[in-house]
Amino acid sequence: MTSTAAAVAPPAPLHGGKLALVTVALSFATFMEILDTTIVNVSVPHIAGDLAVAANQGTWAISSYGLAAAIAVPLTGWLAGRFGQVKCFSLSVLLFTLMSILCGMANSLPMLVAFRFLQGLVSGPMVPLSQTLLLSTYPPEKKGLALALWSMTVIVAPIFGPLLGGYITDQISWPWIFYINVPVGIVAGIASWNLLKDRETPTRKLPIDVVGLILLVLGVGSLQVMLDNGNDLDWFNSPIIVTLCAVAVLALTYFVAWELTEEHPIVELTLLKRRNFTIGVIVLSLGMFCFFGSTVLFPLWLQTVMGYNSTWAGVATAPGGVLALFLSPIIGKNITKLNLRMVASIAFVVFGITMFWYASFTLDTDLNHIMLSRFMQGIGIACFFVPLNQIILSGLGPAQMASASGLSNFFRTISGSFATAIAVFLWDRRQNFSHVRLTENVNAANPASVDYLSKLQDLGLSAQAAYAQVDQVIAQQSFMIATKEVFWLLGVIFFALIVIVWFAKPPFGSTGGGGGGH
Repeated sequence: MTSTAAAVAPPAPLHGGKLALVTVALSFATFMEILDTTIVNVSVPHIAGDLAVAANQGTWAISSYGLAAAIAVPLTGWLAGRFGQVKCFSLSVLLFTLMSILCGMANSLPMLVAFRFLQGLVSGPMVPLSQTLLLSTYPPEKKGLALALWSMTVIVAPIFGPLLGGYITDQISWPWIFYINVPVGIVAGIASWNLLKDRETPTRKLPIDVVGLILLVLGVGSLQVMLDNGNDLDWFNSPIIVTLCAVAVLALTYFVAWELTEEHPIVELTLLKRRNFTIGVIVLSLGMFCFFGSTVLFPLWLQTVMGYNSTWAGVATAPGGVLALFLSPIIGKNITKLNLRMVASIAFVVFGITMFWYASFTLDTDLNHIMLSRFMQGIGIACFFVPLNQIILSGLGPAQMASASGLSNFFRTISGSFATAIAVFLWDRRQNFSHVRLTENVNAANPASVDYLSKLQDLGLSAQAAYAQVDQVIAQQSFMIATKEVFWLLGVIFFALIVIVWFAKPPFGSTGGGGGGH
């Protein structure tokens, strides 16, 4: 049975124990999906070894998931309008759980890549619809708290992913990074359906925008594959990367033009005509680019330069979520009283300062100092996600929430992919550049290098071994220099975002009226 969204009033907000149960169920599902985007990263060497493939082939387990998710996320609005938000979300959670089982059972790389692709495909609606459903169950005066609770799962999951993945892989075996989803997914999926099935949203028989879907798959697919393989193929020196880039640009350009004129678009790009939505998405995307770039680079630096293993790299990274856990609900509860642009500006100041703090690290920086910097970054995390999500959704009615959440989460996902590729690319290139510059000083005309090599040989090293030792020191120092440079760049971008966020205009209430953030 179908009906139009305008003909049915939204259900009344939930209260008490039922609201708490819904919040837990939706949060668990969100946590599980976002955790799965990072938990595999530290397990790639183990997976590759167990499946008898090269380590760079093992990363296909990551890229296949990212590719499928990037395609599926922006389709959330269309899927929810066609089948209903509750049904779409619950089915997505249960299918994700099934795919997790199949991933754990995979005994070859092609099987794992195929199941990871399917897992990413069915995961698309989970995060956007968890946000939409959570907002629909809270009363208007508590929607800020709902956004804060949702944001906490988005914040904490990527932090605990590497820590949990490293521990499970080291102590048990890599299939269990997928099997741990099973009890969580079953409980979250069944609980969400039982608690929310009476609140199903109206559905319409929407025609499938075949042209838009093909252009989306072609454009986003080419872009994701390009980003995932750019570093390995030396970017635009590779004809494959050049071809992928051309296909992505052409397909996405035609996709935008088509969707803006299509009567029943598969992605609601007209939302970008709304000032606050566009400004919020731009700031969220650039902010996520810098945040995710630092999140990727930080453990990479710890393991490559500082000699940490995956478990201790996770321990050093984890404190970033502590203050965010405590502050996010406070900000959410008082969101109607706060100047949201000011709160976001505080986030960018804190992020910028912590990036410069990271850039001040040396090879002698101890674990306590590293953990303290991550701990303080939690202030920025809490002030970043909650107000920006409120700005993005300001002025939107219930019928637009699924499309808006899907589109904003799509940009967030793509920003993460860009951040991973570009941060690693810059880090690697700047390390090579610094290595060459430092090596130039190791020659017979430099008294310091001659003296250092002589001392090494006096300790019993051969001339070849002494030069190898010097090269190792240079490599470590050049990685350290590259790390500093990338963190400085991220810090500068964070401070620049302060200007952009002030282009958003209040009021920032979810229905266009009320709300805080003057």
